[in-house]
Amino acid sequence: MERLIFHVDVNSAFLSWQAKYEMEQLHMDRDLRKIPAAVGGDPKTRHGIVLAKSTPAKAYGITTGEPLSRALEKCPDLVIVQPKFETYVQNSRAFIQILLEVAPVVEQASIDEAYCDLSGTGRLYGDPIALAHQLKDRIQNDLHFTVNIGISNCKLLAKMASDFEKPDKVHTLFPNEIAKKMWPLPAGELFLVGRSSAKKLSGLGIRTIGDIARMDPDLLQLHFGKQGKTMWEFANGIDESPVRSESDAAKSYGNSVTLRFDVTDADSAKKILLSLCETVGARLRADKAYIRSVTVSIKDCDFRTTSHQTGLEDATNVTEVIYRTACTLFDQLWDHTPIRLLGVSTGKITDDSYSQMELFSTIKRKGPAPEKLSKLNAAIDQIRDRYGEDSVKRARFLEDGSSHMTKGLNKAKREE
Repeated sequence: MERLIFHVDVNSAFLSWQAKYEMEQLHMDRDLRKIPAAVGGDPKTRHGIVLAKSTPAKAYGITTGEPLSRALEKCPDLVIVQPKFETYVQNSRAFIQILLEVAPVVEQASIDEAYCDLSGTGRLYGDPIALAHQLKDRIQNDLHFTVNIGISNCKLLAKMASDFEKPDKVHTLFPNEIAKKMWPLPAGELFLVGRSSAKKLSGLGIRTIGDIARMDPDLLQLHFGKQGKTMWEFANGIDESPVRSESDAAKSYGNSVTLRFDVTDADSAKKILLSLCETVGARLRADKAYIRSVTVSIKDCDFRTTSHQTGLEDATNVTEVIYRTACTLFDQLWDHTPIRLLGVSTGKITDDSYSQMELFSTIKRKGPAPEKLSKLNAAIDQIRDRYGEDSVKRARFLEDGSSHMTKGLNKAKREE
C-alpha cells in the first residue's frame, strides 16, 4: 500500500495565537500578524528574548532568539507582548483534535506541527490534495489561524514540502518531484544539515541538495560519519520512519523540546531542563510511579545527538531531584556546541518509594530532604490541578515569561 503522509505546520504559531487571543478575548482592534510585533520577555523592562515575530517584524531583520533590546534597536516601534502559554496549549489541542478527526494516525511533533498518516484512505477521501485544502480551510474557519500542509509518501518529504512558500499553502513533494522541487535548494535547507555542516559541505564544493544526492554516500560518510549516510538518504527522499500516535508508544516518562533558537549558554539550557523536569515529575506523581535512572539528551545545531545516563540510589518522583541529576549529566555531556534540542527521560520505573538510610554516609544531601520536597511537590500538583498550571511557578520563569512546564501541562495531559 502506498504511504500517504501529511505534515501540518501552523504558520507563525505563537504570534498567530497571540493575535487571535487579543482580538477574540480582549476585543482589541490590532492584528499582531499585520504589524511589526514580537512575542517574548517583558515589554516594560525590555528583558528577555524574541520567541516569535510577525512577517513585518522579520522585514526589519528581527530573528527568533535574539534579545529584545537588540530587536528594539532594529525596530524602535516594535510591539512586544508577553506570551500566554496556556492560550497556546489550548489552540494546539484544538488543532490536534481536528487532525484526529481526519487521520487514522496522528503524531504531534511539537506544539505547532504534526504528521498525519492517511495511507489507505483513498476510497474514503479521494484526491489527497483536495483533502489537504479542505483540512487547511477547516482549521482556518474553525480556529481562525492558518497552516501549511506538505504531502508526500514519507515524513521527511512531507516536512520539506510544508516549508515551501508560506503562509496558508498546500505543497506536494512526491519522489518524482524531488529533482525539480528539492534538489535545486541550498544544501543547508535539507533537514539534518545545520550551519556547520552546510559550511563544511560548501568547502567540499557541495552547494545544493542535488549535489548531496549525487555524491558518493561512502565519501559523505567519510567526512560526516553516520550523519553523512543519513544526509545522502534524505537528499534522495529515503525515509522509512513511521508515524506514531502517542497511544502506540510504550509507557515512558520523558520530555524533550526542539528549540526555536540555538541555545549557547548553560544557564538558558538548565532553565529549559527545569521546565522539562517539571512536567516529567508531575506525570510520575500522577501515576504514583517512581524512577531509578535519568537520561539527558542533546541534539546540537548540526543535528548530532548525544546522551548521558545515570542511576539513582533511591527511587524518586521529586522534580528537584530529577532536575539536579539532569544538570549534573548536562555538565558532563555538553561540549558547548549550540543546542537545538534538549531532552530528559527517566527509566527503571517502579512503584516502590522506599529510601535506604545510611547512618555513616559522608555525603551530605543538598537542599531540603527528599521527603519534604515530595510533600511540597504533591501540594503544588493539587493547586495546579485546581487552579491551572500558571497558579504556581518558580520565580526563575517570571522574568521572560517562558514556559515553566514544557509540553503538557494540565491534569488530563499529565495522566495520558
